[in-house]
Amino acid sequence: MAHPERPAPRRLLHLNAFLMNAGHHDAAWRHPRTRPDRVTDVRYFQELARTAERGKLDSVFLADGLALWGQVAHNALGGFEPLTLLSALAVATERIGLIATVSTTFNEPFHTARKFASLDHISGGRAGWNIVTSGTVQEARNFGREEHLEHGLRYERAREFVEVATRLWDSWEDGAVLLDRERGIYADAEKVRPIGHRGEHFGVQGPLNVPRSPQGHPLLVQAGSSEDGKEFAARYAEAVFTAQQTLADALAFAGDLRGRLARHGRAEDAVRILPGICPVIGSTEAEARALEQELTDLQVPEYGLAQLSGMLGTDLTGLPLDGPLPELPEERDINGNKSRFTLVAELARRDGLTLRQLIARLGGGRGHLVVAGTPERIAGLIEEWFTRGAADGFNIMPPYLPGGLDHFVDQVVPILQERRLFRTEYTGRTLREHYGLPRPAGARSESPESPLALA
Repeated sequence: MAHPERPAPRRLLHLNAFLMNAGHHDAAWRHPRTRPDRVTDVRYFQELARTAERGKLDSVFLADGLALWGQVAHNALGGFEPLTLLSALAVATERIGLIATVSTTFNEPFHTARKFASLDHISGGRAGWNIVTSGTVQEARNFGREEHLEHGLRYERAREFVEVATRLWDSWEDGAVLLDRERGIYADAEKVRPIGHRGEHFGVQGPLNVPRSPQGHPLLVQAGSSEDGKEFAARYAEAVFTAQQTLADALAFAGDLRGRLARHGRAEDAVRILPGICPVIGSTEAEARALEQELTDLQVPEYGLAQLSGMLGTDLTGLPLDGPLPELPEERDINGNKSRFTLVAELARRDGLTLRQLIARLGGGRGHLVVAGTPERIAGLIEEWFTRGAADGFNIMPPYLPGGLDHFVDQVVPILQERRLFRTEYTGRTLREHYGLPRPAGARSESPESPLALA
C-alpha cells in the first residue's frame, strides 16, 4: 500500500542573543535603564541568559578580543573571559546554547579543543565556538608582536587550527569509556588515539585529555565576510554571523556563501546564516525613535571617532565632525577586518553621511543593521528577510541591557511564534539540535588513517 508523502518539516527561525555588557549601543552605559556597574557580576549575565532561554532562543553569544577595545574613558569596556563566564551560565540554564569567541591567531589548538570539550560536557551539549582570526595590532602587541599577522596568513593558520582541533575532539571515540570495574578497565585504549599532527603552524601529538563530548564537536561559528572569511566559512562553519545593511546585500551574501558549499562537498543547507540586528523597540514608532535619539544624544564623539578610525584603518583625529569621510585606502590594503571596512565605507558613500552622522549610525550596531520601531515592525523585517532566503535567523543585539533583551523576548518573540516562524518550546537538548545540525560521527578505530592505538 502506498503511503502519502509526509510534508517537509516547517522551516523555523534561529535566534541568538548577542550579550555585550551594558548593551550594544556605545552610549548604553550612560542611559538610566542600564546597569554598567554589573558588567563583572556573574548573576547579571545569568539573568540575561535565563531571559533568552525564557524566549526559547537557540543560543547566547559572547564576543571577545585579546586587548582592551576602544577608549575605556568613554565606555563600559572589559569584563569576563567568555569560556569562564559560559561555564557559569551553563549551570544557571538548561537548554539554551552557549557560544564563545576564541581566536585562532593567539591560542593553541590543544588548549582550545580542551576548553570547548569541557564546556560541552559541563553544559550537556550546548557549546559553540565562534572562530575568529583577530583583527587588531593591539591584540598582536599583547602576544609579543609589533605588527599583526597578514590577513591571508591568519586564515592559513586558522584552517590548520580547526583541522587539528577537530582531530583532537575525535581522538576519543564514542564508547571509549568502558567503566569496567570488574576487569579494571576504565577505557578501551584502542579507541583513544594520538593524532600525530605535524603541520606548517602546529605540532600536536594528542590525544585530547577530555573524553568525546555530548555534541562530538561544538557548533562551529564564523563571523568574517571577506573573501578569505567566506571561503573559510564555506569549508568549516555551521553558522555564520554577518553584518548586512540591506535586504539586497543580505541576499547577495547568502547566495554567494551557499554557492561555495558544493566545492567543499557540503549541502546547500549545511550552514545557518544569521545577520546581526540591533532592535530599538518602542510601543509606537515615535517612542522607538525617541529612544534611539536618547542614545545618540549620549554618544561621546571622541569615542565614536576612535572606533571609526579603527574600522577604517585611517586616523580621523581632528577632522571636522560635520565634514565627509576623507579618501580611504583600498580594501586590499587593510590588514584588519576587511569586510567591516568595506561595509562602513559603502554606507557612508551611499547615504552621503558626515562623520557625525556616520558615528550616530554605527553607535548601535557597529555596522550591523539598526532598526527602530514597534515590535510588529521588527518582527515584519525579520520575517521578510527569513522568508526571502536572506537569513536563516538573526543575531539579536539589544541596544541596551537588560531591558532591550526583555522587550525582544516579551514583545517580538510572541509575534514570531504566532506567525509560526519560531518555536514555542525547545524540542532538543543540544545546540546542534536547536540549529537542526547533525552530530559529527567522529573517527573509528578501524579507519586506515587512524594512528596507532595507545599502548
